[in-house]
Amino acid sequence: MPNPPPMTMSQVAKLNMSDALARGAAESPSRDAVVWQKAGEWQRTTYAELETRVQNIAAGLRADGVRAGQRCAVFIHPTADLLAVVHSLFRLGAIPVVADPGIGRKRLLAALADVRPDVFIGVPKAHAVRKLFPASFQHVKLAVTVGRRLFWGGRTLAQIERKGSLEGERVHSETTANDTAAILFTSGSTGPPKGVVYTHGMFQAQVDALAELYKFEPGEINMAGLPLFALFDVAFGMTSVFPPLDPSHPGDCDPKQIYNTIEKLGITTAFGSPAIWRRVVPWCVDQGYKLGRLRRVLVAGAPVPIDLIGQFHKVLDIHADVFTPYGATEALPLCSIAGRDVVPNLVEEVDTGMGTCVGLPIPMQEVVLIPITDETIQTWSPELIMEPGELGEVCVKGPSVTAEYFGKQEATEHAKIADPEGGFWHRMGDAGRFDDEGRLWFHGRLAQRLQTETGMRFPVAVENIFNTHEYVIRTALVGVGEAGFERPVLVVEPLPGKMPKTKIMRDGFAMQLKTIGKRYGITEDIELFLFHESFPVDVRHNAKIHRDELKVWATEQFA
Repeated sequence: MPNPPPMTMSQVAKLNMSDALARGAAESPSRDAVVWQKAGEWQRTTYAELETRVQNIAAGLRADGVRAGQRCAVFIHPTADLLAVVHSLFRLGAIPVVADPGIGRKRLLAALADVRPDVFIGVPKAHAVRKLFPASFQHVKLAVTVGRRLFWGGRTLAQIERKGSLEGERVHSETTANDTAAILFTSGSTGPPKGVVYTHGMFQAQVDALAELYKFEPGEINMAGLPLFALFDVAFGMTSVFPPLDPSHPGDCDPKQIYNTIEKLGITTAFGSPAIWRRVVPWCVDQGYKLGRLRRVLVAGAPVPIDLIGQFHKVLDIHADVFTPYGATEALPLCSIAGRDVVPNLVEEVDTGMGTCVGLPIPMQEVVLIPITDETIQTWSPELIMEPGELGEVCVKGPSVTAEYFGKQEATEHAKIADPEGGFWHRMGDAGRFDDEGRLWFHGRLAQRLQTETGMRFPVAVENIFNTHEYVIRTALVGVGEAGFERPVLVVEPLPGKMPKTKIMRDGFAMQLKTIGKRYGITEDIELFLFHESFPVDVRHNAKIHRDELKVWATEQFA
C-alpha cells in the first residue's frame, strides 16, 4: 500500500517531523529506509526497524533526563545511526544541533560555544575533541558515544537503546508547527557559521515545496550526497542511500564507486554538490556509461557550470533531467530550473555575461529584489521592490524561510526585515536580476563584490565569460586594493596538465583570456590574471569558492 502524500500546513495543527517515519513504518514496514556501506558491504535498515530504533533511543534518552527544548549536538557519520538519533530527538521534542566538522576546529568550537548544547551525541573522534577543548562543552549534561566509548565516560548509544527497549511506553512529543525542530549551521563560506533555527513547520513547508517541484513518489531511492537531505526522504516514503564518499570532501569521491552505487541499488533520484558530479559525469562520458535509472538529479550548493549540465544530458535518459534548485540554509527552496531549459536555450546568455539562471520563484515563496546596501533595514516597504532588469539583493518571504540565527541578534536583525503586514523578509545576501520572463539570474554574493572606481562589480557573470576557455576549470574575480579603488583580478584554475609553468606560458594564456574579455563590456577592462593550482572551497559542497582567501593570495602576488 503506498504511503499517503505529505500533509500540508493547512492540515496540521500539531506537527512533528518524526511522524512521517511512524506513518511509513505502519504503511510499508519492510521497505528499506536507509542503506549505507560498512567495510565495503551494503547495510540496510527497514522503516519498521528504524521506527523501533527511534522509539527505543527516544525512550532511553528520556530515561536519562533528556527533555523537550534541550539542545543536543549531533556528530555522527552518515549511517542509520544518524537518522535514528535525529528522529529520536524530534520525537522527544529535543533540538538536534548539526554542523559540518570540516568547517575547521576553531570555528566549530566557537559555534558550539554559542549554542551551549545540553547533550552531546557523537562518534569517538568527536568526543576526543570534546575532552581536549572543554570550554565549548561546559553545559553538556549527558554525553553519548556512537560506537566504542573510551576514557571520557558517559553512555553509549547501544546502552541508551537497550535501556529504552525496556521502558515499554511509547514516546511522542506534542510539538506544533511553531516549535523549534533543529539548529542547522550555515557553511560559513562568506563569514562565521551561524546556527539557523528551524521549526517543525518550516521543515514541513520545505517538504511540501519539494514534493510540488519534483514529484517524488513512495518507493523511490535517493542517493543523499548531502547527508542532512536524507531527513526529508521518509516524508516521501523513499529510501535514503548514503554513497561511499567523505561528506567533508565530496569532491574527492571515486566516480566508479558512485556509478556502481547508482546502478546496483537502482537509484532514481540523487542530490549532490557540483563537485561530486564534476567527477562522476565526465567519467561516465569517457567510459560510455549511462545513468539510465535516474529520473532526476538535484545539484546545489554553488552555481552549476553550464558545460556540466550539457554533459549530464549525455548520460541521463531522455526523460530524466538535472535540476538546480536555488536557496540557502536560511531559505530553501526559492527557485528551480531544469537543465533542459538551460541547455541549449540559455547557453548564449550565460556565456556572454547574463549571470547564472536559477529559474522561476516557486509559488509558495515571494522573491523580490531590493537595493543593494550593507545597512540594516528595519521595516519593510513595497517601495523597496526593484523593477525587472535591475540588479539588486535577493529578498524572500515564505513559509520555509527561517526567522532567526541562534544567539546572534545582530546577524538576525541585519538579515531580517519586519513586515508591518505580518511576518518578515529574509535578505539572502545574494545579488541577482530578473529577466523579462520572471526568471532569476544569480550574480554573486554581496560580501564578494568588487568596489572599483567605476562602481560595484559581481563575480559570477564575469567568471562565466572566462570559463568558456577550453583549458579552464573555473575562475574567480577578486579585487586588489582599497574598497572603492579595487583593481579587478581574475584568478584562473586551469584543467589538470594545463597549468602554465613559465612566464611565457602564463603570458600566452593571459593573452587568450584578454581576447575573450575584450568582447564584452563587463570584462573588457580586466587586465590582471593569476593562475592557481586548486581553489579553496567550502567543506559542505566543495564547490563554493572562498574568494576572500583568493583575494588575500592575489594581493600578496602583487605586493
